Amino acid sequence: MKKSAKKKQATAKAKAPAKKRVASKPVRSAAKKSSLAAKKTSKPAAAKTAPKAVQLADAGDKLSFNHAMIYLKDVGNGIAFYRNWLGFRLIEDYRHEGRSVYARMQAPGGEGTIALHQAGPGASVASDGVRLYFEIRELDDFCQKLRKRGFVFTQQPQMMPWGWRHAYLNDPEGHEISLYWAGEQRMQKSVMQAARKAGGR
Repeated sequence: MKKSAKKKQATAKAKAPAKKRVASKPVRSAAKKSSLAAKKTSKPAAAKTAPKAVQLADAGDKLSFNHAMIYLKDVGNGIAFYRNWLGFRLIEDYRHEGRSVYARMQAPGGEGTIALHQAGPGASVASDGVRLYFEIRELDDFCQKLRKRGFVFTQQPQMMPWGWRHAYLNDPEGHEISLYWAGEQRMQKSVMQAARKAGGR
């Protein structure tokens, strides 16, 4: 009797874990199904989010203005004008057979530069539609000094409708130049005085 009772107990113990293992399988598969369902439902939400804008690494990846090229029939004469009248510093004077054919010059107040280039034979150096702008705080005093030295302006310094003070002149070969002062307004949207009056501002 004792042996048969022990056998029954052992058989019952062996069967019990097997039942637990079989019963636990559906629980794990249900958890997997729920996680897969969650992943599937989360995909459309992620797709709806807008992509982040590409950020440039540093200033080296951004376009910046370097210089303006001015074509002349007489580069030497141009060097003399920009250096002696406007105060530009000569950086480079490249010569061919003793004659200046290319030059680079730096503005006296800042890092802005221009290049003077020999025009080809018979090439036009007309600059219709293009004007060079050089800014100076003491505009009126600077222009007065030039006038005393005999320089002729096409327009004396005066306030323009967009709120900047301008003087106009030409270099020896007719390239139009504006000397002006805008100050803080230079990087702001300009509003014409006529528009201000019309809007009652």
